[in-house]
Amino acid sequence: MHKQIFVNLPVKNLPKSMSFFKELGYSFDVKFTNEQAACMILGENLHVMLLTENFFQGFTSKPISDATKQSEVLVCVSCDSRAQVDNLVAKASAGGATTPRPSQDHGFMYGHGFHDLDGHIWEFVYMEPQST
Repeated sequence: MHKQIFVNLPVKNLPKSMSFFKELGYSFDVKFTNEQAACMILGENLHVMLLTENFFQGFTSKPISDATKQSEVLVCVSCDSRAQVDNLVAKASAGGATTPRPSQDHGFMYGHGFHDLDGHIWEFVYMEPQST
């Protein structure tokens, strides 16, 4: 039904946010990146638009949430392994992110996450393939 997804997140310091996510291994589409916005590539047809707060405000009449104090969205991304989950969270922590809770192991699903530099919640999960 849909061809792509673009999740839009407001950020206080675009260059600092871009640097943080580059350290996690993400790249940016230069066609959709400038001084007000950066198009981060999560995967094929999966994107996160990091928008300066002033630019973001132009798309809504609502006030921007302070993600360090309120939850506005949980961004959940699948991973290929438990190790990838742990590696991404470790890199994020080293880059200044906070990890508010320990990893969660539900048997069929393993997950962990962090709050990025602006307080947005990122969850990474690995789902065990079901045996048939």
